[in-house]
Amino acid sequence: MDTKKYLNACMEQSLSELTENILPFWMEHGLDREHGGVYTCLDRDGTLMDSTKSVWFQGRFGFIAAFAYNQIEHRKEWLEASKSCLDFIEAHCFDTDGHMFFEVMADGTPLRKRRYVFSEGFAAIAHSEYALATGDVQHAKRALEIFDSIITMLNTPGFLAPKYLPAQESRGHSITMILVNTAARIREAVEHFGLEGANRLTAEIDKSIHALRTWFMHPEFEALLECVGPNGEFIDNINGRLINPGHCIETSWFILEESKYRGWDPELTEMALTILKWSWRWGWDEMYGGIINFRDCKGFPQQDYSQDMKFWWPQTEAMIATLYAYEATHDEVYLKMHQQISEWTYGHLPDREKGEWYGYLHRDGTVAQPAKGNIFKGPFHIPRMLVKSVMLCREMTE
Repeated sequence: MDTKKYLNACMEQSLSELTENILPFWMEHGLDREHGGVYTCLDRDGTLMDSTKSVWFQGRFGFIAAFAYNQIEHRKEWLEASKSCLDFIEAHCFDTDGHMFFEVMADGTPLRKRRYVFSEGFAAIAHSEYALATGDVQHAKRALEIFDSIITMLNTPGFLAPKYLPAQESRGHSITMILVNTAARIREAVEHFGLEGANRLTAEIDKSIHALRTWFMHPEFEALLECVGPNGEFIDNINGRLINPGHCIETSWFILEESKYRGWDPELTEMALTILKWSWRWGWDEMYGGIINFRDCKGFPQQDYSQDMKFWWPQTEAMIATLYAYEATHDEVYLKMHQQISEWTYGHLPDREKGEWYGYLHRDGTVAQPAKGNIFKGPFHIPRMLVKSVMLCREMTE
């Protein structure tokens, strides 16, 4: 393989897809120019199906728009979109107890809260990225303030309702892995402005990585599990046996990114590559291609109705992870994996007639439903992958 030629082609494709398809679609159809923020419940052609707003996506698109501004091009409209999301968040998305809502109406009227702190995490990284874009240190301070509130909520017994009653105590992979990336994104802004807090953020990253290595990685199954006991105990039921390959592959690139930050720390690199290899074997569909949704570590049938579907986001995580793995090792096996997932993804997900990408495919790659967004799908995973792809390919070719 001519690696430089391949990386340049990947960079050009990613840049074109980002600036000519994905971001224009959401800037045209998603932005709420009356109330601020972004809508995500869009039909195939961008028609608004539901004006309910996902609070996750106010932070997610706030981050993406500023991220594209910082890494791709200083487009005024992207920075304005980021600011619109941040203003909407601060005006409408925090409850009086400091815990954010999950869904709000178009004008910000609260609709629903959940037991999670993901909304806070996305709001924090939006503030940190906007700080880097504008040079406004107050947004970096706000990002750190929100992150500290996340840690407080997680460590305050009874503040967040437990997922299960005490009869089956457990801990989840999702919040553990997301804290790695959230802290890393905020740390970048904190260090840029010379604020105190970088060491604290790195310590939280270390805690999460320790938990992932000690509790969630189970070599007996060659799998990273989604749900384990308080000290990593294997829970032998359907939830305890669950493998989410997309989440695990996303975790692998979060750790590779942290390894890179630390000068390619060999232990972190090896840990991340192990997770990637395990999760690729569980996730890659040898019959139809693409990363499958869920697997059982003992081979039993999964109970989730979407267990064998192909969602948009695991494919994008695999594209980032394999590029990071190649950058870390210069082993062409990872570039060939990237080519494999990239060809499948671009062959099935983009909607060349109406724009953007489909989110939900059947196992064979046919479209399950054509909407471009909902409460969970919107302008985040795809544009993040495209920006990261441009960044990584640019670094490696230069």
